Amino acid sequence: MVEVIAQATELDASATLVGFDRLNRTFTDTTTVPLSVTVFKDVDAVVLPIAGTDNSGRVESQFCDAPLTLTEAHFAAMRAGSMVFSGIAGPWLRQVCETHHLRLVRLMELDEVAILNSIPTAEGAIALAMERTSITLHGSKSVVLGFGRCGQTLARTLLALGAQVRVVARDSAHRARVREMAAVPYTLADLRAAVADADVVFNTIPHPILTAEVLSGMNRSVVIIDIASKPGGTDFRYTERHGMTALLAPSLPGLVAPRTAGRIIADSLCRILAQGLTDGEE
Repeated sequence: MVEVIAQATELDASATLVGFDRLNRTFTDTTTVPLSVTVFKDVDAVVLPIAGTDNSGRVESQFCDAPLTLTEAHFAAMRAGSMVFSGIAGPWLRQVCETHHLRLVRLMELDEVAILNSIPTAEGAIALAMERTSITLHGSKSVVLGFGRCGQTLARTLLALGAQVRVVARDSAHRARVREMAAVPYTLADLRAAVADADVVFNTIPHPILTAEVLSGMNRSVVIIDIASKPGGTDFRYTERHGMTALLAPSLPGLVAPRTAGRIIADSLCRILAQGLTDGEE
C-alpha cells in the first residue's frame, strides 16, 4: 500500500491516509486523518489492503495501534459510481458496495495483477522449499498441484532449476501445456501416484486436496509448501501429528518482495483510475 501511495501521488493524485499514523514516510499532497464518515465524501476511490475487510468491516493495518472498522455508513457517504479497490472481497464488502452502487475492483482477480504476482509467489515458495530441504531442487521430484497463474509460473521456474516436475491439473488443455513444457501431467484421479515419492509438493488449489488419505501414502520426508488462500488445501493437523513438514504460505508477494508486489498493484490501480469509471473493469 505504501507503493500505491507513492505512485498515485507521483502521478499527481491527492491522497487522504487513514490508519497510517505510524508510517515514517512523507508524500506530496497527502493528509493523515482519523477514520470518519466525512473522509469518504467526495472521494473518487477508496483503496483497501489486499485482504480487504473481514465480514464485520474490520481492516488490518500495521501502521496504527487502534483497530480500523468500516461500517455501512462510510460507504453510504460515497458518491454512487465511486470505486472501491481491494485485493479480494468477502461477502460483506461485496454486499455493501452493491447496496450503495459502488464499483468494486478486486485487483487479485485481474490477470494483469495475478500473472505478475505469480512471479514473487513462485520465488517465495521455492525459497521456502530450499530452506527446508536437505537436497537441491535440481534433480528433485517436485510436484505442483494446480496449473493456474501461480502453478504455471512455479512449474516453469522449477523446470529451469532442473527439477523433475509433475503437475496435477484438472483441465485437459492444461495437461497438454504441461506436456509441451516437458513436465509430466497427472489428473486429479492420479493425485496419489503423483505425490507418493515426491520430495517437494507445492499446492496452489484452495480446496482440501492433500487429505489424510493422500498424505498417508507420501514420504514422511516430503516438504509441502501450500500457497493457496487460507485455510489452504492441506490437512495440517495430520502433517503435524505425523512429523511431516508442511507450511501454509499465502500472500507471499507482500512478504518476500513487497516493493515489487506494491508496484504491480499500483500500476494497475493507477491505470484503472486514469481511465475513469468504465465498463468491464470489475
